[in-house]
This record gives sequence, C-alpha cells and structure tokens, in this order.
Amino acid sequence: MRAVADTNVVVSGLLWLGPSRKVLDRARIGEIELFTSSELLAELTDVLSRRKFRRRLDQVGVPPEELVSGYAALARRVEPVALEPVVLSDPDDDCVLACAVAASSEAIISGDSHLLELREFRGIRILTAAEVAALREI
Repeated sequence: MRAVADTNVVVSGLLWLGPSRKVLDRARIGEIELFTSSELLAELTDVLSRRKFRRRLDQVGVPPEELVSGYAALARRVEPVALEPVVLSDPDDDCVLACAVAASSEAIISGDSHLLELREFRGIRILTAAEVAALREI
C-alpha cells in the first residue's frame, strides 16, 4: 500500500506503542510504502520540538532530529502538487493531501478529524492508524 502518514500518526508511532507504531513497523518490513514531503518533515521537526514531548523524548533517549532523520529514511520524499484549498478550517491539512496526490497514494493515515471527515480525497482513502494496523492484507 502506498500511503502518506499524517504527522500525528508519525509522532505517535515514533514515541509510543499502539496502532501508529504498527503502521511504522509495517513500513519497515515493506508492507506499506510511506511517502512524505519537505513540508511534512518540517512539521514533524516542529511538533517533536514542542515542550510537551520533551519528557517522552528524554525517556526514549532520542533527540527530535534523530527521529526525523530516521523517519525521512523510511519514507520516500515527493514534491507536493499544488491544490486549491480543501480543508478550510485547518489549511495545514492540505499539505497531507498534496503529498498524497503527488505520491499517487492509495491511503492517507491520520488521526486528524478534519481529514477523517473527508473519508476520501481524489480516490485516496483516509484511514486511521488502527484501521490500517488491522488490515490483514495491504
């Protein structure tokens, strides 16, 4: 499955166990081909650098930069396509959509309610990490 993981899924998968970690594990063994963009990697860097994650990062003993570079090595980087605004209530979500279109993704994996409400965008399914982790065949 070709997919774009939203930043919230990546952060959760890098820092905790659960469905998001299972998504990243499936990517590591080649069951899921993840895609990202420079914009999404910058967002990941920003989010992991927030104070609220400092304690957890100290517990896992990995600096944010190392987590981002590890994720960048796991996901293939694409240049997002230009899109007309889609998620008016949260324009940052359009970066995820633009990356997915550029990557010819089959799915977007997200915990973001704005994206999940769409259910689909240009034929790209929008799924939760739990839904993807539960899929037997991808």
